[in-house]
Amino acid sequence: MSTGLIILIVVVVLLLIGLLVMLPRMRAKSEERKARNELESRRERVATEHRETASARATEADRAEQEAEIAQQKARAERAEAERHEAEAKMHDRGLADDQLVEDHERDRFAGVTGDNGTTDADRRDDDRVADDRTADDRTADEQPAARRATADDAADRPDTEYEQGREDEAQERTRGT
Repeated sequence: MSTGLIILIVVVVLLLIGLLVMLPRMRAKSEERKARNELESRRERVATEHRETASARATEADRAEQEAEIAQQKARAERAEAERHEAEAKMHDRGLADDQLVEDHERDRFAGVTGDNGTTDADRRDDDRVADDRTADDRTADEQPAARRATADDAADRPDTEYEQGREDEAQERTRGT
């Protein structure tokens, strides 16, 4: 055999030995790379799932907040309606809203039993004006109470309480409406 052939065989054997030594390392690196890529892929997939879930839940939370706001507004409206009904019930209990129960043509029938004795706002103003006129004739200016010193027109135009003012406003609304 020639020297060249022996050198060639030794080189090939050395290459084969080097390959056998390097092959497991190369396989390990390849598997490590595959595992790293698979793990990165899983991370991305799970992160995407979590982002989608977070987005869906945020949308659901926004919708729930809007529904809660609507429910609060409805509750406030219901509470206000309940308070209005309670106020009306108290007015009826005290007989201050009998005019709502008795029609105009029934006033004579219920006279004396209604809370306002069957009188309308205009009747009360007329009665007050007549009473003011009578007391004004009977007393001197110093003897009359300060509220009674006003002229008959001033007394008719100026209600004594907020309730009476409200009643006058309601009467004016009714006359405008018909």
